[in-house]
Amino acid sequence: MKAKRMLVVAGICSLACSALGQMVAPAEISRKTKECLECHQRLNPGLYQQWGESKHFRGNVGCYECHQADPDDVDAFKHEGSTIAILVTPKDCAKCHSKEVEEFSGSHHSKAGRILGSLDNVLAEVVEGNRGMRTLGFPDGVSAAAVNGCWQCHGSQIKVLPGGKLDPATYPNSGIGRINPDGTEGSCNACHTRHDFSVAQARHPDTCGKCHLGPDHPQKEIYEESKHGINFFSKEDEMNLDNAKWIVGEDYWAAPTCATCHMSQTKNQPVTHDIGMRISWNNRPVVSIRPEMSDAKMGLPGKDVPWQIRRQNMRDVCLSCHQNQWVDNFYVQYDALVELYNEKFAKPGAALMALAKPLKSQVPFANKIDFTWFELWHHEGRRARHAAAMMAPDYTHWHGTYEIARNFYSEFIPELRELAEHGMHSEDAQLVAAGNALNDKIDEVLNSDDHKWFLGKMDPDEAEARKQAAQEFKNRYKDD
Repeated sequence: MKAKRMLVVAGICSLACSALGQMVAPAEISRKTKECLECHQRLNPGLYQQWGESKHFRGNVGCYECHQADPDDVDAFKHEGSTIAILVTPKDCAKCHSKEVEEFSGSHHSKAGRILGSLDNVLAEVVEGNRGMRTLGFPDGVSAAAVNGCWQCHGSQIKVLPGGKLDPATYPNSGIGRINPDGTEGSCNACHTRHDFSVAQARHPDTCGKCHLGPDHPQKEIYEESKHGINFFSKEDEMNLDNAKWIVGEDYWAAPTCATCHMSQTKNQPVTHDIGMRISWNNRPVVSIRPEMSDAKMGLPGKDVPWQIRRQNMRDVCLSCHQNQWVDNFYVQYDALVELYNEKFAKPGAALMALAKPLKSQVPFANKIDFTWFELWHHEGRRARHAAAMMAPDYTHWHGTYEIARNFYSEFIPELRELAEHGMHSEDAQLVAAGNALNDKIDEVLNSDDHKWFLGKMDPDEAEARKQAAQEFKNRYKDD
């Protein structure tokens, strides 16, 4: 293809630009990169070897092509006669990977750094932490729990010190929603680990497991329990992970990975770096919502893509290995679990917490019930929903709906009753009214069809069916 090209860096053989503005690889390793290598090959042999195994090396893209900076850049500094920056941001990667960066920038991944200041961060900064970590960027202190925990997955807001150095509270950091000095959000090397930027590594579920694991979003553990994960780890050598073309059903068929379902190419879809384009429920909030609703709240382009289209995108992935009936029936099961959680626990729980608000301390997490409710939706509730989405029965039930129910009935309701009692016996008329309102709502919830069993008011037909099932169980296992 004969496209007009112009040199980006005058005087050196560097990246070139096509007529569409997309960079192409230089014909040979540039003089500037060779100068970098004279020292870094000796001082950082590990990084040099990683780069040497990368496609960047084979494309003559080296240190300078990624780290070059404009003198006016906030984080630019002079180094051995060149102006460079330590950070390589999505803006830098977009020189060659503009489509990928555009898709990524429109995704929830790139906005993960917006968690800063959220309820989760209150836990890390105040409840768990203090201001004991002091740096030039944080002279009044910052919580080491947030720096080493939340920010390492969600991303820090990089602070640049004099001379282009980066504040140690904010760097090193490869959080996927990192807020960079050039105004971009995100870190490509969250998934494409520097300096080899291996596509095989990005396709491997362990890469996603850096952040997607633990009590509130254990997708890594869920995947390992699922049939998909079982197949992957028993047939990893059949996955062809480093193949340039990686179409499910053609280049591999032993199992899907996280990338397969959420990002990678199918016979009918190209690769996408917007991981929300195949998700038909957003299970992050207290009550599950459709993804276009959350995209709209964040001002993302996905606001115009309805969940039905996203589901069809995911069905296309599934149909590479499964038949229509299998896929359709799976979604019936999944939707039913999401609706069960929403209607039985999340919506009434949220309504009860709203009524309990005037009866408890207004300081977040200063009340036991704050922790109880937080774990109900943020931990157990998410686990159950995510596990159903990925077909992991133990996480759906024992680590999910069982723990939701146990804590709802044995902790949440008693703690609400206690708050209501304190209010009703108060000398403050407003607290008395609030206590009565909460108590009435508790009664209303517990007397509903979903919860009346708890009061011994199970429907007689249901009670008889349960009794018969119990007897059949005993008969099935009784001694001969």
